[in-house]
Amino acid sequence: MKFYSTKRQVEEVALKEAVITGLPADNGLFMPEQIRKLDQDFIEGIADLDFEELAFRVADRLLEGTIPSLDLRNIVFDAINFKAPLVELEKDLYCLELFHGPSLAFKDFGARFMARIMSYFVREEKEKLTILVATSGDTGGAVARGFYETDIDVVILYPSGKISDLQEKQLTTLGKNITALEIEGTFDDCQKLVKSAFLDEALRKQMKISSANSINIARLIPQSFYYFRAIAQLADRSKPVCCTVPSGNFGNLTAGLIAKEMGLPIEHFVAAVNANDVFPQYLETNIYESKASVPTLSNAMDVGAPSNLQRIQDLYGTDSAGIKKNISSWSYDDSQTKAGIRELYDKYKYVACPHTAVAYLGMKKYLQENPDHQGVFLSTAHPAKFIDIVEETLGQKVELPKALAELVDLKKESILMSTDYAPFREYLLSR
Repeated sequence: MKFYSTKRQVEEVALKEAVITGLPADNGLFMPEQIRKLDQDFIEGIADLDFEELAFRVADRLLEGTIPSLDLRNIVFDAINFKAPLVELEKDLYCLELFHGPSLAFKDFGARFMARIMSYFVREEKEKLTILVATSGDTGGAVARGFYETDIDVVILYPSGKISDLQEKQLTTLGKNITALEIEGTFDDCQKLVKSAFLDEALRKQMKISSANSINIARLIPQSFYYFRAIAQLADRSKPVCCTVPSGNFGNLTAGLIAKEMGLPIEHFVAAVNANDVFPQYLETNIYESKASVPTLSNAMDVGAPSNLQRIQDLYGTDSAGIKKNISSWSYDDSQTKAGIRELYDKYKYVACPHTAVAYLGMKKYLQENPDHQGVFLSTAHPAKFIDIVEETLGQKVELPKALAELVDLKKESILMSTDYAPFREYLLSR
């Protein structure tokens, strides 16, 4: 199995190079040369497999021949050691909870898998590997926890004042091989700095760097696992299924599209976004225009230049008409998000984070227009990670899980930095 760049201006590479380099030299994104279909017998029998075995089978098919099966099994079973339960709210409406990992966010799936597969690839190399990752919220905490106390250094860039206090504590209190850079700008500025480093050939000759953002193919692979797990948990698989994904950089959605390409019976996807509405505008006009991101209550989705649109266009073509056959997209502002949080609690006694509420609103709209479908919307973070917003919206206390309660009194350690590339580059070379 080889991996090509979505811009197709460089040669295909093996999985190790795709994972370790993170970004092709032509500034595209890596994709597998083939997305092989799974056997129909396997699809029909996924309900009989536990999550770890299901995840391994999917990974083994997708990465066919790149890692020995026994080694891949060990990687998957070690990384995916928590659950992804499907909660039925009412007939034909389900919530897939993806926040049961160590950082209480869906990013744990990708971060833990990536940490183990990178460690596997660099285990015999002498040169130290440094991971660069930009975060708009949950990626940083998941990557910090996933790579903590490994032999790989991690530098996390996050926008100052634009993530929740608990999200910030998750990535600024570990120390050791984890360093947090507090950037005086937006997530897009953080992402631009990371991309600039990867395209800096002189820098890459002096140090070995890789990425843990969803631009890295190793993040997408494990995110496809829980779509299979969602379908496996449905009581009735006779009705067509729509999955609604709260979307920012669109890596989560792209993983679902890959699962669909592998034969998973998902009829349609909804990309539910906040006020950062670049994607629904693109579907409406067939014109992609990146914008400066604006801060919202669902901060992990505050992305004005979604990187993974390249992969979606690679799957379905640059004409948005091809994409619209598989994806719908709607935007919701903060007042609507709060209304979604309240409605989920008032109607179902379900406490949700702002991102989950956006996904719910998108699912609700889709099912109103397609009442013959059943819907699964993704819950990407534990509501306590946004405790101030949720408590204010619901007018009641939200209990902090132990993993978050332990962070409250810890001291934040970060390095404040501008959005200019030169000081960032100088800092990396000084490490």
